[in-house]
Parts: sequence; C-alpha cells; structure tokens
Amino acid sequence: MVNWLGHYIPGRSPIHKLDPRAKIVGLVLYSVALLTAPTATATVVLGASIVPAIFLSGLAPSFIWRQLRPILLFLMAIFAFQAAVTPGEVIARVGPIGVTREGINYGFLGGARVSYLLLAAALLTATTDPLTLADGLEKLLRPGEKLGLPAAELALMLTMALRFVPTLLDEAERIMRAQLARGASFQGGKIKSLMPLIIPLFVSAFQRAEALAEAMEARGYQGSKGRTRMRELHFTRGDGLFLLTNVLLAFGSLYYRLKFGR
Repeated sequence: MVNWLGHYIPGRSPIHKLDPRAKIVGLVLYSVALLTAPTATATVVLGASIVPAIFLSGLAPSFIWRQLRPILLFLMAIFAFQAAVTPGEVIARVGPIGVTREGINYGFLGGARVSYLLLAAALLTATTDPLTLADGLEKLLRPGEKLGLPAAELALMLTMALRFVPTLLDEAERIMRAQLARGASFQGGKIKSLMPLIIPLFVSAFQRAEALAEAMEARGYQGSKGRTRMRELHFTRGDGLFLLTNVLLAFGSLYYRLKFGR
C-alpha cells in the first residue's frame, strides 16, 4: 500500500502529539505564507520550514518521495506551461514557442508551491488520527452552528472523504490489475478505454458508502447530539509555539508583499 494523502502513520512524535486544531490552523497559515510569497527565493525559504516538522514527526525520508512521485508529471506541466506563456525576455525557442526567463521563474514558483502544500497536507493526515482530525474540525466549525452550520456532520463528511482517498486509490489499482489480467487495455487516452476501470470503481465506491451508512445507523449515530468523548482536546505550550511560528511566517510573507508591492 502506498502512503498517500489520507494515510495515518501511528507514532508518538512531537508532531503527532500536537492538538489537531493547531495543525489545521497551522496548515491554513502555512498555505497563506506560501501563496503570498512574492519570489522564488522566498518560496524556497518558507517551504524549507516544513523540513524540521517532517524530521520531528519521525516519518521515513522516503515519505517525501512517495508524496511527490504521483504528481511529477503535473509539476512538469505547470513548469512548461508557465515557461511558454509568460511574456518577458526570451532565452530559448522550441519551434514557435519562446521560453522566457520570467516564465521559468514563475514555473518554478508554481511547482514549488504545489509541492510544499502537498507535503504539508500529507504531514497533517499522516500524523493525525482520522477520529482526532474530525474532532478538531468539529471544534473549529462549532461557532458556525449559531448560523445553522452542521459542524459535526460537515467535519465527519470531510474526514471520511479524506479517509477514503487512499482506499479508492488502492481499489483502482486492484481493479486495473484484474482487468489487465483479463486482457483489457487502458491505452489510447479515450474515456471508452477507461470504462473497465471507471464502472467497477464507482460500483465499489457506492457499495462502501452504503455499508458505512448502514454501520453508522446501526450504531445510532446522530451527529454531535448527546455525544461524549473519551479524550478531550487541550492546547499545550507546544501547540502555541507551533501556531506562533506559522503566524509569523504568514504575516511576514504578507508584509513583504505589501511593503515592496511584489
């Protein structure tokens, strides 16, 4: 099984022990910092701040490669598109297409942002138990209940959707191998050639969703109404330090952009 976004890897590292609310808010702040970084250098510096978190989490170095490998073609496409369509100083030509210095810079910037954001999201899901993540989301969304927002149901829905990403990827791989063994071909790039994969995958997804709904009904699930928790969430000094670091990164990036207008 490939470790992908949504897989939880048990551990007792300082990152595992952080409050899920701190990690969720930290991810949002980290995203703001990356998306507002005005230059490629600033993006690399901000992105490098996730390295200590990965080290403290105790995850294997191969974890990073397994997260980035599936999107390498996507990153290359981002880089090539930006290099070709961004106006500026042409430094090379590939047929009628001119590659600009500014395009290379923006292509690197876009690819780096996507890579770092993916690693941050993967780090969150890899170090946070799905149930704990749902509790954290529910706590953060609870103020919206005054406006009619179903916090518990929305948190559960988001967590279940994230939880089933690796399950569906594994199911798709299993179906593809089974269909290839039966002589199916997925070449050609046409939707018709993918039907032997798409139809069984949809059937399996609906079956899993129905089984999950029946299991929840059998256990009397009614949202947050009358629910108690075995473990209550509590902020610690480590959570405060983690949030402060991300706040400084986000505000520093915003200040630089506003100050220098870049």
